[in-house]
Amino acid sequence: MTTGKSYIAKSVESMRPSGIRKFFDLAATMEGVVSLGVGEPDFVTSWPIREAAISSLEQGFTSYTANAGLIELRREISYYMSNRFLVNYSPQDEIIVTNGASQALDIAIRAITDPGDEIIVVEPCFVSYAPLVELAGGKAVTIGTTGETEFKLQPEQLEAAITPKTKAILLCYPNNPTGTQLDTAELQLIANIVKKHDLLVIADEIYAELAYDEDHTSIATLDGMRERTILINGFSKAFAMTGWRLGFTCAPEEISGAMLKIHQYAMMCASTPAQYAAVEALQHGIADVESMKKDYRRRRNYLVQSLNEIGLDCHLPGGAFYVFPSIQSTGLTSEQFAEQLLLEEKVAVVPGSVFGEGGEGYIRCSYASSMSQLQEAIKRISHFIEKGRA
Repeated sequence: MTTGKSYIAKSVESMRPSGIRKFFDLAATMEGVVSLGVGEPDFVTSWPIREAAISSLEQGFTSYTANAGLIELRREISYYMSNRFLVNYSPQDEIIVTNGASQALDIAIRAITDPGDEIIVVEPCFVSYAPLVELAGGKAVTIGTTGETEFKLQPEQLEAAITPKTKAILLCYPNNPTGTQLDTAELQLIANIVKKHDLLVIADEIYAELAYDEDHTSIATLDGMRERTILINGFSKAFAMTGWRLGFTCAPEEISGAMLKIHQYAMMCASTPAQYAAVEALQHGIADVESMKKDYRRRRNYLVQSLNEIGLDCHLPGGAFYVFPSIQSTGLTSEQFAEQLLLEEKVAVVPGSVFGEGGEGYIRCSYASSMSQLQEAIKRISHFIEKGRA
């Protein structure tokens, strides 16, 4: 534009583009790249789920659903959350079907954030958290976790970050990008502080089904926490339905009602065929989830062992489908390591620094790839490291 006037909102103008996309836009221009980057299952959505969507189209179910989603789907979500994670929510008033977990996060943050409110964000974390807080007019206050504690939030860190302006804390366990999981006792320590300071929790539990060594504990199940927790979940990761863009929120009626207002004006409703597919996923797809999880566990164990053997220290993550090895021994920054590895060995990983300052010195590797791809990636990374030592 030639007017000399900027029409772009300052909050957007100052926002950095996603650091994840930079490397994968580059990788897309290269042939023969082994990608350990994008957090997307390599499994195809199971046929019965796809068939349910096709059937809905054949029957002409192409109209809007209720703003909050098909009541049949909300009932299935209610049963699923009760049966799998021991939390009970009313399908009528406390569940909203959204366009992916990303939109669920957006409406959750906007529904509770007034200008100047502080939302605590625990890093390393998914790249959208802090920007969503800033877009809502709030201030993202970051807490950096470290490899020494396997990237687990420490209670004293949380206490130190709380001010009179603190409104909520945003948690993601199992974590993206580190794979870190918190057990019940560790979550209880956080819950005690949350209740002490009368805060809310936005709990991103999109990886809840992908907990490998012990069952996932939702923070909403702890005493006094249901009424102050907004649960975020969805179908992308556990049911291999990333492109369907379907998530959901579970929250107390007052908060859910506030989120629904935003959802009504911004989205109307989630995709109708996708919602029918999700009904099938919840009714008959759990066995496929368990099968995928078994395969992910095998890949995780291989990748962690292999990375440690070639000299990249890596803790064993409790969930999700990422490992977060240290590359500090190479003397390279996270971005230098990722860029050189891509250009020299054609392996795509994500520099840990894009997930917050605490991620510097690490890279994120997704094991949502076939075992043959993981084996080839390890071969190439090993070669890259040996060249650096020569």
